[in-house]
Amino acid sequence: MAAQGGVLFQEKVSRLLSKQNGKPVLKPNRRLVLKDSVANRKPKKGEASCITEMSVLMACWKQNNFVDGLCSNEIHSFYTCVQKTQATMKNMSEQGVIAGGRLSPKQATTLLRRFPNLLSEI
Repeated sequence: MAAQGGVLFQEKVSRLLSKQNGKPVLKPNRRLVLKDSVANRKPKKGEASCITEMSVLMACWKQNNFVDGLCSNEIHSFYTCVQKTQATMKNMSEQGVIAGGRLSPKQATTLLRRFPNLLSEI
């Protein structure tokens, strides 16, 4: 049933793109080619890290009226967690690996500039 729906959809699209009375029904307002650059957007941040250590630290502060000296173990564990997380993020950024196997916008732009669209047919 799903395959039949896909075929019907493809037939409808081809009918709309075909020429009727000398003119196509759907006319694109731009050329159907890729640009040679990508918008430079920052990737979304991942999950928050060190949440458990932070909550343990907050609970310790609450119990001890926000005295840092009594919560030194919790503070130390939180800072070590933060340092480990920053080190792994730095390693991932140096390797150029982004979650989902996607290219960064800078990498995509360099590839698109290296292999631009052909403006005329061969």
